[in-house]
Amino acid sequence: MIPITDLSTQYKSIGGEIQKEVSKVLESGSYIMGKHVRQFEEDFAAYNGCKYAIGVANGTDALVISLMAAGIGKGDEVITTSFSFFATAEAISSVGAKPVFADIDTETYNIDPGDIKGKITSKTKAIVPVHIFGNPANMEKILNVASKHKLYVIEDACQAVGALYNGKRAGSIGNAGCFSFFPSKNLGCCGDGGAIITNDERTAVIAKALSSHGGGETGLRAYNLITGTNEKGSPDKYCNYLIGCNSRLDEIQAAILNIKLKYLDRWNEQRREKAYLYNSILKDYSVSIPKEETGSQPSYHIYTLRTRNRDIILKELRRQEIDARVYYSIPLHLQKGLEHLGYKKGDMKSAEKVIPYMISLPLYPELTAKEQNRIIKCLINTLT
Repeated sequence: MIPITDLSTQYKSIGGEIQKEVSKVLESGSYIMGKHVRQFEEDFAAYNGCKYAIGVANGTDALVISLMAAGIGKGDEVITTSFSFFATAEAISSVGAKPVFADIDTETYNIDPGDIKGKITSKTKAIVPVHIFGNPANMEKILNVASKHKLYVIEDACQAVGALYNGKRAGSIGNAGCFSFFPSKNLGCCGDGGAIITNDERTAVIAKALSSHGGGETGLRAYNLITGTNEKGSPDKYCNYLIGCNSRLDEIQAAILNIKLKYLDRWNEQRREKAYLYNSILKDYSVSIPKEETGSQPSYHIYTLRTRNRDIILKELRRQEIDARVYYSIPLHLQKGLEHLGYKKGDMKSAEKVIPYMISLPLYPELTAKEQNRIIKCLINTLT
């Protein structure tokens, strides 16, 4: 079987380093908010060209906390794409705001900046573009819209760690960027993990406080920033200033991420090389290959084609023990969990038009030339 991604092979390549660092954590007796987390936050911020990074428990929490830090809540509206993992809309709903969906570009599958404009109301407070499959959205146009209407921009970069847009890292372009370190991500830990990056001190301080119950010195700083007061600290470490949550990146996962971060650029380049090999051969067949946003360098978290023979190809690839997948087969505006929003079939014509024909192929740094050639051969045989 050729898997959609191969975590065990990646682990074997750096397993010695990981075991050594994990052992150090276990021996230290310091498992929460220790030096490995601080080191990762510092290095991840520097990698992304940002002043601040806040480690959190997962990518969904990164989105929720970023929205909370922006003061977004009940009665507010947040515009996002209809084509994403459910967590994007779930995070908006979790803070009491209303997800408002915009349609997608049929070639890049990213949110259509032109459709955002018509969705803005007096209640709109933010835009959450998703860099789907690791392909950065058109941030120049999105930021132009946001600037005109004074809207906060939170990038869902959970699939795009290391990707570039006009020379800037995905996630570093808006007011805040959110990342997931789920094991299958380009930068994945051995469990759950996430992070928020920003250049805004206010956002960083409030997000940090919210991630750990709104208490302590950081909680006090956040409280003073939010209220505009100058409260003095309490000597009681159990003094809490905000209602936050418990969302902390733990030491073991941070230690693993510190190691993997060193390899990320190399791994992303290997992903691009394999994606371009797919493109160079399959462009001559009856499939639509991925289109990159102008000025971008995608991280190719997932390699997705579009073909009217999707179901036939999927069946044949699986018969040949090739783990092809269909991601996000139901657009967010048609999800049962969001039916209270009142959307119906036909509301997002572009998303509904292309989603039924999408298929994703195995793509990961450790995919061998022999394995990739086998995938391509099987695909071509099915298409001809």
